[in-house]
Amino acid sequence: MGRSALSALTARQAATSTKVGYSADALQPGLNLQVTKGKSGYSRSWLFRYTSPVTKKRREMGLGPVATRSLADARAEAVKLRLQVLDGIDPKDERDRQRAANAALRASIMTFEMAAAQCIATKQHEWKNAKHKKQWGATLKTYAFPIIGTLPVDQVTTEHMLKVLEPIWTTKTETATRLRQRIETVLDWAKARKLVTGENPASLKGGLGQLLPKARKIKKVKHHPAVPYQQAHVFVRQLREKQGVAGKALEYLLLTASRSSEVLNARWEEFDLVANVWVIPAERMKAGKAHRVPLNTRARAILQGMLAGRQCDFVFPGPSGKTPLSNAAMLAVMRRMPDYKQYVPHGLRSTFRDWASETTSFANETVELALAHTIKNDAEAAYRRGDQLEKRVKLMEQWCDFVGRTDADGSVEQIRLANA
Repeated sequence: MGRSALSALTARQAATSTKVGYSADALQPGLNLQVTKGKSGYSRSWLFRYTSPVTKKRREMGLGPVATRSLADARAEAVKLRLQVLDGIDPKDERDRQRAANAALRASIMTFEMAAAQCIATKQHEWKNAKHKKQWGATLKTYAFPIIGTLPVDQVTTEHMLKVLEPIWTTKTETATRLRQRIETVLDWAKARKLVTGENPASLKGGLGQLLPKARKIKKVKHHPAVPYQQAHVFVRQLREKQGVAGKALEYLLLTASRSSEVLNARWEEFDLVANVWVIPAERMKAGKAHRVPLNTRARAILQGMLAGRQCDFVFPGPSGKTPLSNAAMLAVMRRMPDYKQYVPHGLRSTFRDWASETTSFANETVELALAHTIKNDAEAAYRRGDQLEKRVKLMEQWCDFVGRTDADGSVEQIRLANA
């Protein structure tokens, strides 16, 4: 590559020159147009050449492509660099130092996504299972990170929250509500770490609450399809004709009014078959509190049958005999029952609840305890002293009698109310 004779560069020359090599600019010492040729054609860029005031050696410093930096801008930049040289500063070293400082600054700034990751790492010890952690991360990744993920956590505003929430607030209200709560938690965590000051923009107590419609007024409650309690005995009679573990697990689910996950992950160590009580540990309960379930006559019979053919620690094992049965297996059983294929396993808790409300005089609190529901009324919760196990023994035995009826017409018979 040769070097052209010193002459003033023009904007047209800078944009179209095909002379490979350096072309110095006569109007601005040190500034050069560099032209190279590659497979895709000619490439043109600016180069500043100078003698380092520190090492006294010749150095070159790229100033960017011609397409990005104009001739006038390149000349102005060359002036700044020459002044640095006159002040005893090596321009290239100074630029490298500044870039390193900027990189360090960026690394020290915590983005919302970084804060969320650290918040989840801290909070996960409060959660009962890995599923909760996965759900937390998934909602933030899907809806929040694309908009505020790369923002410094202290720069998230109410306007950002609206951009995140408004698209799904009325169409996916439950998801949006949980998302808002999770973002609020992340920002509260950041505030506790002194990374954020002022009001939490995700809190409904601030301006956000005035800008979004109240979730409870637009949220459509979707109930799990439940077998009518009047048909419970017919359902059970058909269910007992099914072969396999899934059918037994489904009937046990109905008899104990438990949640699917509680039944599917039940282990033999949780049962006292002498006292006829199943104690579900706190870590497997939705409310995070251990729950005692009285075992009625039919529930005990199912357990005795499973115990006789015990394969592993799980009461209701899957096909491998080593892992628990899947929820899909119980659902599949119902799907194969023509009269009940529109219902789902979790809906059986509502079947029990409706039966208890309509046909018995057991107190609401007793029924709620049987369902392991959390008391939301603080005053009522404060007066609760025990789990009413003895009353629930009677309740669940009466439920066992009801679903085990053999009357053929399917009418609702009168049940003697024996709960004292």
